[in-house]
Amino acid sequence: MRRQLLGLGFAAASSLLALHAAQAMTGPQPITIDGGPLGSLSLSGGVDGYGYYQSNVPDGITDDGVNLGSGIVELQKTSGVLQFTIMLGSQGGVITVGANTNYGGGYYNNRLPQTTISNFSTGPLYEGYITVAPPNSPVTVSAGFLPSLEGYEAGLDWNNPSQLVTSIYYVQNSNARGVQAAVTEGPVTATVQFGDGFDTGVFNFLQALVSYDINSSNVLNVYYGGNLGRTGLNAKIYSGNCTYGDNTTPGCYGRVGSYGAQFVNSQMLGAYYSYTMGNLNLVPEVQYVYAKTDHMVGLDKSTSNFAGAVFADYAFANTPYSLGGWLSYEDSIGNYSWYAGPKSEAVSFAVSPTWQYKDLFARLNGGAAYLLNNKQFSTASYGDHGTDKVQFTGTLEAGLLF
Repeated sequence: MRRQLLGLGFAAASSLLALHAAQAMTGPQPITIDGGPLGSLSLSGGVDGYGYYQSNVPDGITDDGVNLGSGIVELQKTSGVLQFTIMLGSQGGVITVGANTNYGGGYYNNRLPQTTISNFSTGPLYEGYITVAPPNSPVTVSAGFLPSLEGYEAGLDWNNPSQLVTSIYYVQNSNARGVQAAVTEGPVTATVQFGDGFDTGVFNFLQALVSYDINSSNVLNVYYGGNLGRTGLNAKIYSGNCTYGDNTTPGCYGRVGSYGAQFVNSQMLGAYYSYTMGNLNLVPEVQYVYAKTDHMVGLDKSTSNFAGAVFADYAFANTPYSLGGWLSYEDSIGNYSWYAGPKSEAVSFAVSPTWQYKDLFARLNGGAAYLLNNKQFSTASYGDHGTDKVQFTGTLEAGLLF
């Protein structure tokens, strides 16, 4: 639920969209329509669902079932001085491998996501912003409900090598209300965004992304995200199956301090590199997140998390088949749960063979997380009693893109 780069239609962000040029699955193909006085518009979208199974889930959580994934309709104007992007619908198709732990003596970090239109403060508006792009200017400015600049993985599952996502994605920002400026100079695009990171309603979050298009096969991206001040315990949040700002449902308490240091006073730095060779795309990524001591929000000591991953996509030539996947590592430092649990160290993987015929696709996703170490093993691990080291997740996903 952190980020979604689809929809950045203005020219200054073209390098971001180029990152997925070699992805195994072809994303939505826009339909051009006549917008009358608005000019030429593009319409695209998608919908999918999935069946799932998870092993060693905590007591009280269903280990199998069927869910609706994501359902999005996007309308864009990508030419002229005044441009816009509107995305309506819901997102709930990405699943973090290994985040579903027995945490806190029988509770858990994250359920499998279910689609809802009330995760964001904007209700069914998934993204919505206007962009001013002066002619012959390297600068564009956008304002509204914007996608995050953090990380490689997207919030819509069909934009990723796998429906299953990494611990890197799990701690990253999602869409937020704010303003954004992008500057392009030759092969380099620098973008800065200020807003209410994680859609908390507290405007103190700064993001930055620098993209360098070395050539058509190599793109380097460096990103930053961090709070400029204390977010506060009363900032609104969304998590798992909870609706925005829910303060009553068990597990949905709308206090940021209840959900992790990544929501309060944290600083994130990361980078990913996209390399394309024919039908193969490889993307290594590293990320480091740090939160300083803050007794007012329950952080009695500083805490941090390091993670790295390698993503891969391969499209088999002249066939409807492709293969995506990744390998990942994370190390959580300090007495706070960033991913699987406090002081945890884990490796995980995902493999996703895919079939796609024109607008239809089906994808089999399988992955697992293995705890190399958990110094607080009795309070944050897998299974009913929090003593298992492995969790497997499998899904069968199908959808329609247009």
